[in-house]
Amino acid sequence: MPEKQHIPDSVEPFYSAIVNLTDAFCSQHLNSEYAELARRVAAKLARKRPSPIVRGKPEIWACAIIHALGTVNFLFDKSQTPHMRADQICALFGVSQSSCANKAKFIRDTLKMHQLSPEWCLPSLMDKNPLIWMVQVNGMIVDIRQMPREIQVIAYEKGLIPYIPADRKSPGKS
Repeated sequence: MPEKQHIPDSVEPFYSAIVNLTDAFCSQHLNSEYAELARRVAAKLARKRPSPIVRGKPEIWACAIIHALGTVNFLFDKSQTPHMRADQICALFGVSQSSCANKAKFIRDTLKMHQLSPEWCLPSLMDKNPLIWMVQVNGMIVDIRQMPREIQVIAYEKGLIPYIPADRKSPGKS
């Protein structure tokens, strides 16, 4: 279930227009994980002071949000599912590639998004994302998945990791 986003009243119409576009796009071409992350990106941009989304076309913002998330989550890599080329995204939104690329870079810079960003990673890719699991323990950076369960619990309780890896069943085990 999507989390409730707190959007300033003056920005809400712009946010809604963008989210309606990203929701429809994700429903038709991607998945619900992309839709939820796109809503979160739009909400963060809507809460900026001043909000950048009140200027420019909603189609460009929506396209750029999908592009930015696609960059972070390797959407443009043919080996990934879902997969989509950047030019296809732009064509489906009816937006020029240069407008989309420029706005997507603005979004990535503003929200400090980069490939493997834990905050912007698709939930289905979390297990494969090494940055989510790197934690400092006694001054050393370690992969928390290799640590004893007790340490994993502490990291989880501190909000450093999304779940306790030791409590998850490995694929192929019952």
